[in-house]
Amino acid sequence: MAVKILWYLTAPDGPYPWEPQGRWKTDFRHLEQLAVTIDRLGYYGALLGSSANESLAVAAALIAQTHRMRFLVAQHPGELSPAVLAKYAQTFDAFSGGRLLFNVVNGNDVGLAALGVHYPHDERYDFSWEYWDAFRRVYDGDTSGYEGRYVKLAPRHSGPSPMGTWNGPTQPGGVPLWGAGTSAPGVAHSVKLLDVYLSFANTPPLLGDKFRRVGAEAEKIGRKLQYGTRLQVIVRETEEEAWAHAEWLLSKSSLEHAKRSAQRQLKPGETLETFRSDNPIIQRNAESLLAGRLPTARELEIYPNVWVGPAWFGFDILGPASGTTLVGSAENVAARIREYEAQGTNAFILSGFPLISEAQRVADLLLPLLDLDHGFDVPALRAGR
Repeated sequence: MAVKILWYLTAPDGPYPWEPQGRWKTDFRHLEQLAVTIDRLGYYGALLGSSANESLAVAAALIAQTHRMRFLVAQHPGELSPAVLAKYAQTFDAFSGGRLLFNVVNGNDVGLAALGVHYPHDERYDFSWEYWDAFRRVYDGDTSGYEGRYVKLAPRHSGPSPMGTWNGPTQPGGVPLWGAGTSAPGVAHSVKLLDVYLSFANTPPLLGDKFRRVGAEAEKIGRKLQYGTRLQVIVRETEEEAWAHAEWLLSKSSLEHAKRSAQRQLKPGETLETFRSDNPIIQRNAESLLAGRLPTARELEIYPNVWVGPAWFGFDILGPASGTTLVGSAENVAARIREYEAQGTNAFILSGFPLISEAQRVADLLLPLLDLDHGFDVPALRAGR
């Protein structure tokens, strides 16, 4: 087996951007430098998550500066007509050589309502299925229209005029769809629609258990998925250096950031006082917050090299989530990635801050230790950079 390693391509940036004093003001030139770095170093691609900028527009602006990397672009169904998005995708792929991936984001009630999508939670998945089904058909060249409950497209008449001629599909099988969904309707939607099922990280055994549950649901309808996860990473030549940097990041992080992040992880009606975890390490760290102190870096290690310390994406002190980090020497982090791989993980979306310098460090120290499935020869590419 082999794995795909992606990086992160979205502002903000800085040495510890979750705190205002550690956050840089970034612009398009910074994103351009980051994309060139990701491409040159041989990453499979990069995630362009939801941000202040329109991700598909940013990705399109970076086609000419890159050659191999794929752009995993976050996209909410309903932001655009599926036919319009298909035309965008056809154009992007024609100009980039087929380097577009979509991260299907189903969003939340408040955020989607602001975009004009007003379906209740479970019904959003029915709408999403129709949306992406219509998108795929139009991308593949179907001009017969679409008649669904939520999506209705009239037949499109092709002809000699500019409006009547569209680019055809570039990627065989269409644009790959990556995405997540943990609720029962979310899993049912995912196994029916996605090519790569994504989940926030957990310990390797627990993440593997989740992927096996999702895989069993996919098998019921005759489908087989690939699986990916999202992790931060602190990789250094030695364990001591890696953990020293983790401790430094912790020293720059406020108790307020930790408490805000913990509040977001609590269930409705739950408080830090009533929170209980079966993991004694997590329970002890929650009690530290209640006592008004941050745990030490090593106290936040909940599994070998798996850390729930501070990150831009959250301070996951109450359990692994979007900010979970791999910390350690290159050899140990590579061993942990192989453990995740053995549990079914095919793709890893990594990030470390600052994004450019950490992308370079990971490429130098970690990528040579992994069996990569990038579609090109990474060692040869990096030797010639």
